[in-house]
Amino acid sequence: MNKILKMLLSATILISSVCAVYAYPDVSDSHWAAKQITELTEKGVIIGYPDGTFQPDNNVTRAEFAAMAIRALGQEHTKVVQPVHFTDIDEEHWAYSDIQKALYFDLISCDKSGELFRPDDSVSRAESISVAVNALTTETISSAKAMEVLAQKYTDATSVPEWFLIPAGKAEILNMIVVAPDSKGNIDAQRPATRAEVAAILYNMMEQAKLNPNAKLAAAMRKKTGDGFEIDGAIVQGSVGIIPEGTIVPIKLNSYISSQTSQGGVIYTARVPQNYVTKGDHYILIREGAILQGQILDVRPGKYFVRNGVLVLKNSLITTENDQTTSLSGLSEIYKDRNWWMKFVRWAFKGEKLEVMSNGDAYMRLLQPVKVDLTNGWIYEK
Repeated sequence: MNKILKMLLSATILISSVCAVYAYPDVSDSHWAAKQITELTEKGVIIGYPDGTFQPDNNVTRAEFAAMAIRALGQEHTKVVQPVHFTDIDEEHWAYSDIQKALYFDLISCDKSGELFRPDDSVSRAESISVAVNALTTETISSAKAMEVLAQKYTDATSVPEWFLIPAGKAEILNMIVVAPDSKGNIDAQRPATRAEVAAILYNMMEQAKLNPNAKLAAAMRKKTGDGFEIDGAIVQGSVGIIPEGTIVPIKLNSYISSQTSQGGVIYTARVPQNYVTKGDHYILIREGAILQGQILDVRPGKYFVRNGVLVLKNSLITTENDQTTSLSGLSEIYKDRNWWMKFVRWAFKGEKLEVMSNGDAYMRLLQPVKVDLTNGWIYEK
């Protein structure tokens, strides 16, 4: 059942991320959180219910909030090497990966393995606001300072839990405490957060994290650089890099192929021999070691006085360092570099034989543009 829920959530998030502006029948334009709900829906951070409603007054579980926070920060593709173990969730839980990422990025804390996470409990306003503050680099303040700024505005400031006092003070200084119109000026720290409040809290976090992310997020959100094969005409748009259609890149084949012995339709594998990078800034588009896979599209043996050998490879897939396998369409036409005399000989007498040794080099021409997240190497699927 958990696997089914995970697949349904992933599918729904994918559908939401590609839809245009989505209007919920129960969220009017005049709703106090309409802007935040709309923008986060468009980004695939939050989703509606199967009946098309948003249910802004419903609560949000701690597991759901962890998943939403990670997507709001654009870190859903981050890999966590050393997970923290909880007694009430395991790797089969639909939000396991997102919870581990929330821990890694210090959005939530856990003193030791073996604790309870309480994934199905409703996330409180204090917990959700604390996560938003933890995503940021903030100035240090004292408990006295926190109480001072809170007491100026909220009638229930003295009832704020001790653990939440400083995060609440920081949130207030940054104008990040979300108060719905019917909250009567209260923080309501321990009350479960509604879906509308969560949307507004996550929206504030997204905006602030663009300016002052915490140290781990700053490193993850930074475009990665390195040496490698420079791509002519690569386009950089913010944190996205685009390798244009028609780009020719080097590849290295993992097995021997020949115009004389190989068969059409046979699967081949190859790899990216060095990073593909942008010119100038050297942003990494595709990392060295990514695995390519395709079929031998056309193969004809070279025969003297009849024809030169033909060897064409059609690439279809790529598997990156993120363990992402997605489509990558390219064509490799194998040929030999010849001086003018040998070119004339082969033109006149035919019979050239083509081969690439195991671990041999070839070149691939991309048949479609490739769009990459420069912060984590994730390839946007079409």
